[in-house]
Amino acid sequence: MKVDIVTIFPDLVAGPLGTSIIGRAADAGLVDFTVHDLRDHGLGRHRSVDDEPYGGGAGMVMRPEPLFAAVEPLRDAGAHVVLMDPAGEQLDDASARELATYDHLALVCGRYEGFDERIRTLVDREVSIGDYVLTGGELPALVLVDAVVRLLPGVIQEESHRGDSFASGLLEYPQYTRPETFRDLTVPPVLLSGHHGEVARWRRQEALRRTSERRPDLLGAIALDDDDHAFLRSIGFEPE
Repeated sequence: MKVDIVTIFPDLVAGPLGTSIIGRAADAGLVDFTVHDLRDHGLGRHRSVDDEPYGGGAGMVMRPEPLFAAVEPLRDAGAHVVLMDPAGEQLDDASARELATYDHLALVCGRYEGFDERIRTLVDREVSIGDYVLTGGELPALVLVDAVVRLLPGVIQEESHRGDSFASGLLEYPQYTRPETFRDLTVPPVLLSGHHGEVARWRRQEALRRTSERRPDLLGAIALDDDDHAFLRSIGFEPE
């Protein structure tokens, strides 16, 4: 996968892209990152990329000329263009998995009060990471990159993300490792039993328990069998 990121703060995103699993994926050639400084297309001696909004109001708006100059070549090269915008569709597991199917993504990061509306004619989708506003689109772009790149073949073991929270519609079950006992807290005996069927059953039930306690809204969107319903009733929860 090729990922282009358009920003006025390239140093803000370049460091994390070379770190940990994402950095190793790049080193292995599984993903190719290019960070574009929007100010390379800025106007005038100060390479300006923003101006006051028509109609008045607080803040500055990013001008269309630099954005078009930076994004159009990426779109022409076949990139799926994503505008990072708090008004966009919310990133979730399903959309991350769909984005991971593209060979080329271009992520456009805003700043200031927002974008000139005309930039939206260049993008394929607008994505938010939550119902809140940050000072710019760089951190959301990094969140999207992390969510997507880890799903690419060869980046991590497929089994690792198959059991992730939201992958099955449920939150992930609890995890334990050595030591078996720590400060009088012990690992559930079933995980030490070697009985794979019982371990799978325990994990399913604990995922149901955690989801019912923390995100009960998720339970209405997944298929629950008779055993699931029986377990949820046993802990005092009855999905609608």
